[in-house]
Amino acid sequence: MELLLIIVPAIICIIAQINVTSTYNRYHKIRNARGLTGAETARQILDLNGLTHVQIERVSGSLSDHYDPSANVVRLSESVYDQTSVAALGVAAHECGHAVQHAQSYAPVLIRSNLVPIVNFCSRAWYFVFILGLLATSFLGSTLLWVAVFLFAGVALFQIVTLPVEFDASRRAMQILETQGFLEGSEVSGAKKVLTAAALTYVAALLQSLAQLLRLVRAARDD
Repeated sequence: MELLLIIVPAIICIIAQINVTSTYNRYHKIRNARGLTGAETARQILDLNGLTHVQIERVSGSLSDHYDPSANVVRLSESVYDQTSVAALGVAAHECGHAVQHAQSYAPVLIRSNLVPIVNFCSRAWYFVFILGLLATSFLGSTLLWVAVFLFAGVALFQIVTLPVEFDASRRAMQILETQGFLEGSEVSGAKKVLTAAALTYVAALLQSLAQLLRLVRAARDD
């Protein structure tokens, strides 16, 4: 049972990562009919939503795209910013979806933002507390193990809240890409496949965290 809780979630995460990489690479080779770049698409989407104050910046790396609400900046990777692929437009629109979420005070994204400092602490502290629990005497050790469980539960909760945030950003992205004519026909399907593959990596990460949480509960209960 213990081995399954390690191996199965790890395999799922690997498959999800391979899937998102292969899907992105496939549609990164297909140029959108309008010849728009990721940056141009992002600028138009932001302006259409009244977010003219949100800036767009280029960042290094591949798939390092993100929206920074503290700086009001959509940061697009080198593989998206100047690229005209269907994949690039999908990713750019997705990040703009996050900007719109913040502008509209979308509840899950506000909850997620408020959880960030808590989850940063939990993600750093749980392992240290867990090791102390294994080394401590019976009563103190058992107590520390359960503290580690609750700390890691905070990490899992953050990932649960992340799911609706990511899926909603993709929904917003696909809606505007299609209704505003950024993409046409099979291009829409391609962008959707890219965003779906990316969203599934979050699902895989959550499954892995839930499996780890179960392992921690078993360790604390059996102590």
